[in-house]
Amino acid sequence: MTILLTAMGLAFLAGMSIPAGAFVATRPFLTKICLRYEVDSFVSYFGGGALLAAIALVLIPQGIEHNTTMAAAVAFLAGSICIWRLNAFLKKKGGAASQFMGMLLDYIPESIVLGAVMHSTPAMAYVLAGLIALQNMPEGFAASIEMRKAQLSAKTLWLLFLAAPAVGALSAWLGVGLLSRADPALGLLGLFCSGGILYLIFDDIAPQAHVRYHDFPAIGAVLGFLLGMVGTMMVH
Repeated sequence: MTILLTAMGLAFLAGMSIPAGAFVATRPFLTKICLRYEVDSFVSYFGGGALLAAIALVLIPQGIEHNTTMAAAVAFLAGSICIWRLNAFLKKKGGAASQFMGMLLDYIPESIVLGAVMHSTPAMAYVLAGLIALQNMPEGFAASIEMRKAQLSAKTLWLLFLAAPAVGALSAWLGVGLLSRADPALGLLGLFCSGGILYLIFDDIAPQAHVRYHDFPAIGAVLGFLLGMVGTMMVH
């Protein structure tokens, strides 16, 4: 029970960066600072680098350790294809609901993995929670700006953003309950999520973070990956 509550709490706290990013987007003064000094771009790159570190240093190594080459390759490719098609469907559909689901597209599988690793490597769950939180904040910021264009009431928007952390907690509960003691299945899930997250990094995070006249924000990707690497080395 302690492991379950810890996993759900970590996923919930990581998800709270989504409404935190949305809050920044609702404050004109803070939004102006973020856009003027490209803080949002830097944080987006930083989150992308952190996610890339999680893939390269945690999810893929654990996945290939307990599975055959063919199974690992199929799981990785399947994850990228599923996220590609789902992301394309949401973009085509448009609207506030699609924006909200797109925001959760990577948060849900990440939270499942977080819950799944609690039994085997609890310290890594804390690292993953930090990486997820870093990536969620710029997504909350961007989603808030886009969803307000749909002319939803402020109450409805805040209900959606505050519901996001609860979705992450439920996802972590699934990870603890279904996959925490099945190393091959956990590895395949990590590889599946890795393929999807890698697709999102290059299709969504990096292009949105790109700025036309400044190249400094891209250093955030390097610093984010460095943070993930140092965290992984400290755990192991």
